[in-house]
Amino acid sequence: MTKGSLTEAVVEIVEQWRHKQGPLLPILHAVQARFAHIPSDAIPIIAKHLSLSRAEVHGVVSFYHDFSSQPKGRHVVQVCRAEACQAMGSHALEDHVKNSLGLDWGETSSDGALTLEPVYCLGNCACSPSVRVNNTIYARVSPDRFDEIVSSLEDHADH
Repeated sequence: MTKGSLTEAVVEIVEQWRHKQGPLLPILHAVQARFAHIPSDAIPIIAKHLSLSRAEVHGVVSFYHDFSSQPKGRHVVQVCRAEACQAMGSHALEDHVKNSLGLDWGETSSDGALTLEPVYCLGNCACSPSVRVNNTIYARVSPDRFDEIVSSLEDHADH
């Protein structure tokens, strides 16, 4: 994508949301949905159009874990690392997930299919350990169940 087309796309998104109350978060969500991350070149554009400093926009992007400055995979796999999941065996699950995917926390597969992230509570404590893939939370995930979940992903079934 050229810088001009990035600028046009970001300005279009900003114009769509700028007149709403508290527009920064919806704008950032829309930019991330469009580009699969928040491109660094988008930050000054957003700042200028909202009369904010670049530092203010960057601060919001870096504070919220849902925003990423690097593209994520088509599927985001999150393994809960909170205490309840740890008590129910998430450490062993973490090791299995990392080994089976060949990824460490924050990494994306070379084919762009998967990104692996830690998360510190999915709100599913009674059914630990839990994993979220994209927007679906899975309960009582064993290593075998994790393998089934990943193999069911359409564009990752051959891995």
